[in-house]
Amino acid sequence: MPFGGNDWLALTQEPTLEPEIPICDPHHHFWDFRAARIPYQRYLLHELYADLNSGHNVRSTVFVEANSMYRIDGPEEMRPVGEVEFVQGLAAAGATGLYGEAKAAAAIVGHADLHLGDGVAPVLEALQAASPNRFRGIRHGLTWDPHPDIANNRWDRKSQLSEERFRAGARVLARMGLSFDAWMYFHQLPELVEFAQAIPDLTIILNHIGGVLRVGPYANRDEEVLPTWREGLAAVAKCPNVVVKLGGIGQPRTGYNWSAGDIPIGSEELAGLMAPYMNYSIEQFGPDRCMFESNFPPDKVGHSFNILFNGFKRLSKGYSDSERAAMFQGTAERVYRVNG
Repeated sequence: MPFGGNDWLALTQEPTLEPEIPICDPHHHFWDFRAARIPYQRYLLHELYADLNSGHNVRSTVFVEANSMYRIDGPEEMRPVGEVEFVQGLAAAGATGLYGEAKAAAAIVGHADLHLGDGVAPVLEALQAASPNRFRGIRHGLTWDPHPDIANNRWDRKSQLSEERFRAGARVLARMGLSFDAWMYFHQLPELVEFAQAIPDLTIILNHIGGVLRVGPYANRDEEVLPTWREGLAAVAKCPNVVVKLGGIGQPRTGYNWSAGDIPIGSEELAGLMAPYMNYSIEQFGPDRCMFESNFPPDKVGHSFNILFNGFKRLSKGYSDSERAAMFQGTAERVYRVNG
């Protein structure tokens, strides 16, 4: 059954492990792509809270841009402001407590085109005005691969991080005290090292443990892919201004394709598969620079929220209470300046 669905996810049920552990989920999306041929075309407040209320003690979440709900008119560079305006409204509704105890989108990561260079400042100011109490930074898609069956960033630009105008825009971001979420593929990690070193006062959040690919031209090539990923990630970890999100491997691009199973994966098996990636990332960055993420709904194609966080709890059993507290809540709330 491709891409499961809520009925399919319900076929695997487990009690919530350690439900007392406070969690900040630092990476999820909201969107309404009802005309698109994608799984989970609609993921808004009701859908998010259905996942957040599934048993774990989620106290807050961070919304990350999804190229959704942009303005349909006005200057092109200002159109992403519409997404932050939209999410600010959802976050205000969530803050009433009507849907659940978690503060949804307590921090908001939007988008601004850093190719504008110094000209990105008015866009960032507009994003701040759209969400004075929650806007924390931007994400800019960097994914690029020469193979035609691997999806590239929306600009189809190869090495954005090395472009001077892009770096000028990033310096504006840093001066304004805002953060930069980086979504890229594993073989691009050396580019992030140079970028982080060039702008040391910019807080950078590496998404999805650095974008491991195990499909298409990278299928059945773990002996090449994983050493390249490990080397790149270790180099990034030496940059003190970079933190990493632990997650994002639930999609088919990782080669697991859990959504094709008759029933969803359970948390014990999931933890066993995730552990080598997660433990290596934690070893390199340290718990104080790591945060467990859901990446929902993209990762929802393979497992439910309850199963995913059960898996995170299983694989992190060997860490101390303080280390686990950092990875489940503390790092994310510190980096994204989540209030309350």
